Amino acid sequence: MNTYLDIFLNGYAGYANYLWNEISNPGWNNYFYWLIGVSAFFLLIEIIIPWRRQQPILRKDFWLDGFYMFFNFFLFSLIIYNAASDVIVNVFNDGIKFLTGGIDLQGMNPLRNLPYFAILLIGFVVRDFVQWLIHRLLHRIPFLWQFHKVHHSVEEMGFAAHLRYHWMETIVYRSLEYIPLALLGIGLYDFFVIHIFTLAWGHYNHSNISVNGRVTGGILGLLIGIILSQGLLEIHIVETQSILSSLIVISLAVLGGVFLLGPVMKYLFNSPEMHIWHHAYDLPEGSNYGINFGLTLAIWDYCFGTAHIPHDGRDIRLGFPDIEHFPKQFGDQVLIGIKEKRPSIS
Repeated sequence: MNTYLDIFLNGYAGYANYLWNEISNPGWNNYFYWLIGVSAFFLLIEIIIPWRRQQPILRKDFWLDGFYMFFNFFLFSLIIYNAASDVIVNVFNDGIKFLTGGIDLQGMNPLRNLPYFAILLIGFVVRDFVQWLIHRLLHRIPFLWQFHKVHHSVEEMGFAAHLRYHWMETIVYRSLEYIPLALLGIGLYDFFVIHIFTLAWGHYNHSNISVNGRVTGGILGLLIGIILSQGLLEIHIVETQSILSSLIVISLAVLGGVFLLGPVMKYLFNSPEMHIWHHAYDLPEGSNYGINFGLTLAIWDYCFGTAHIPHDGRDIRLGFPDIEHFPKQFGDQVLIGIKEKRPSIS
């Protein structure tokens, strides 16, 4: 018991030190400033090439969404989540060891001997599919939908809407993700590259922009080229590190992204044109529990028949029935699903 209490208390101290280090030491491996930088980038793009030109730059609830960004990523972990989750993970692993005679989930890592780029790819795909399944549960189970309605209370779409979600979603996602990811060893690592990529793509899905698939394909090709050039060095396909060899690999990847991935990007990856329909006020007949559930990849929706893009949804109404009575203030929204009196379900 004292051990778990120590874990809980150390979780507070550890995360507080981490957060202070993030704020006080800007750098390339600093998630706090990556969040600010990625957000500033998409705000700039929304200003330069807005999809909905009549929508204000500082759209409805812009500042509320901005606060949610920092609350969900940092403040909630500082207040309770990080310390509590450390305890729960240890209790869970201790239980597994007891029931199985010593199997250590945290010690299992079948991916440890793979090249870095392979670990990133497997980690990204597995995590995205698990999150797609969880996202469907958030829409399918009434109790969970109460929490998820906070995210769907967005009435004017913009990049920051990506991180407007109820704190209970963090608990649901991380709890249900843990076992399948831990079995691969993925749950043990905070893949910085994966997190930054999915953060940026989530901002993109919610942003007030629309770009050609060849552009996003080229950007993806650039990222693949950077990772691949480092991966080839790791497995000794390229024996000596040189700027020229890296540039050749990256250039070929960019060209491949533009000409090969470009035409199919909006079938492989989520996009503003696809995700806007996920937030539609009026859902298509027979889709009462939602459509277009993909977080980063779109392929799951096409594979399982939940993809739906009937036409250009640029100006469709967003939200859900009875949204006009949904709480507008942060203090009321964080209590959604917890208070005895819940918002009415239409």
